Amino acid sequence: MCTAISVTVDCNYFGRNLDFEFSFDEKVIITPRDFKFSFKNGKTVEKHFAIIGMGIERKNFPLYFDATNEKGLSMAGLNFPDNAVYAEKIPAVDNVASFELIPRILTQCESVKDACGLLQKINITSEAFDNELAPSPLHWIIADKTETAVVEQTKGGIRVFRDTVGVLTNNPPFDVQRFNLTNYMSITAKETRNVFSDKVDLKPYSRGMGGIGLPGDLSSASRFVKTCFLKLNSVFGKTEQEIINQFFHILYSVYQIKGAVKVGDEYEITHYTSCCNTDRGIYYYTTYNNSQINAVSLFTENLESDKLICYDLISEQKIFVQNARDEY
Repeated sequence: MCTAISVTVDCNYFGRNLDFEFSFDEKVIITPRDFKFSFKNGKTVEKHFAIIGMGIERKNFPLYFDATNEKGLSMAGLNFPDNAVYAEKIPAVDNVASFELIPRILTQCESVKDACGLLQKINITSEAFDNELAPSPLHWIIADKTETAVVEQTKGGIRVFRDTVGVLTNNPPFDVQRFNLTNYMSITAKETRNVFSDKVDLKPYSRGMGGIGLPGDLSSASRFVKTCFLKLNSVFGKTEQEIINQFFHILYSVYQIKGAVKVGDEYEITHYTSCCNTDRGIYYYTTYNNSQINAVSLFTENLESDKLICYDLISEQKIFVQNARDEY
């Protein structure tokens, strides 16, 4: 299961938690402008916007989990089991395999508006990447500096929702998740007062009592509510360090800790948390075993190349000991 958010504080910041019971050996992948994309529908794209994000490189193809292009448009795919319905190929439309949707959008779109226009012509197909990698049931969040959208293809076809809260988790479908916020409209970050009855003298005994009723479990519906509350009430600083620190804190609030969610014989954990400054093309990340924030810059690389650029994740924890000579 996963959580993704988009935040604009002068610059736009986009990121997510990737939660699963095993690692995909993901890497930070930069796709330069001259990398040749060959899509399942026979189309090729040889010149396009550069992209940075997290994913798997397989057979010289970037399978992105989340990514941002050089124009500041971002996109992430989140698990959507039992609801995602991919179609067979349809003649005379733009058939796009589910694993291709992120590069298909980010190679040529500059904004959410552009992406929504392109999606009107797209049929998301059930074609697998190869015999060993079946399609994952996904829905997608797309964001730029001014707006956010959610894309879902169910048995009723493709639907695009305006996402005014800038948050996406997993099931149920987005419109149900968004409506569910109504059940929590009385929750507040402010100091509470007695509205129970004027016939009973009730006083708060602790700070934070306005948040009583805010979900604390790890289900996708509860994570959606909690993330929306924390994101929409967050006070961000002015510096880059302050902003990304706050961004990570929001996603850490719905972190999956080993042992809390058992899947068969394994445990679901948050393998990585990301935050991309989409204006500057800087991709920040932490991993489950390394809480130090690491960064990879898109515009530092040669973006006129035709070769993928990959960075392995730094997964070993770094601890700085202030009163010792060495780190350990």
